[in-house]
Amino acid sequence: MNRLAFALSLILPVTATAQTYPDATAIVSVGGPVTETVFALGQGDRVVARDTTSTYPNAALSLPDVGYMRRLSAEGVLSVSPDLILTRGTAGPPEAMDQLRAASIPIIEVTDDFTPQGVIATVRQIGAALGVPDRAETLAGDLTAAFDTLPQAPEHPARVLFVLSNQAGRLNVAGAGTGADGIITLAGAQNVMASEFSGYRILNDEALIAAAPDVVLMMTGQEDHEARAEEIFALPAMSQTPAAQNGAFVTIDGAALGFGPRTAAFAHELADAIANVTPHEH
Repeated sequence: MNRLAFALSLILPVTATAQTYPDATAIVSVGGPVTETVFALGQGDRVVARDTTSTYPNAALSLPDVGYMRRLSAEGVLSVSPDLILTRGTAGPPEAMDQLRAASIPIIEVTDDFTPQGVIATVRQIGAALGVPDRAETLAGDLTAAFDTLPQAPEHPARVLFVLSNQAGRLNVAGAGTGADGIITLAGAQNVMASEFSGYRILNDEALIAAAPDVVLMMTGQEDHEARAEEIFALPAMSQTPAAQNGAFVTIDGAALGFGPRTAAFAHELADAIANVTPHEH
């Protein structure tokens, strides 16, 4: 990270044309990072409903759930009579979003950007929308300081493969432009698939062997950690990788892939976890 450029970018103020709704008191918040940001700005009492991905802070869990972010029902959202909708730009389906726009309810869409700059921009955008730009600047400063504590990538960073799912032995893995790629980079490691493709893709055996990851990363789930590691490392192609040979398997909270107020903390945790399974090299 070019910290000077990053720091200079944070000095730029929110533009005067930002949409502002300081009187909104019935907000529907869609997307974990969006909801976390609203609460981090001290505006959680203005939220009347949230989506299924909004599980933090605990206070959000007591709110009505309008459904999964990418499978929203316009009727469900409208049933809580919102006067403002804050959402990640990836929310859907498109027809539901079109129905919400047709209802003439203000909608603020936050663009996914899996970088520290993106987190700061989201804080400022939401702060402006809620009419609390001063609080947004304070939070932006705190988060900037947190990002500045992240270690620089070593000369030979650990090569990490993020596995979204194991589909009968076929691994769905993360490439560039994903939250997984972003958090791996912030942790000072290298996403082995970042130079191969963008988004998520099923990896064939040849590509997996060639990638030769040092570490396998998955989201924290209900399954037993050791059982999942054993399952992944038992795959014939995976068994040939350094990760399998060293048993280097780590997990991360799924919220870390969304990029919000806790991103720096998640990156620190991941950096420590990677260091713990690759101490001989990293």
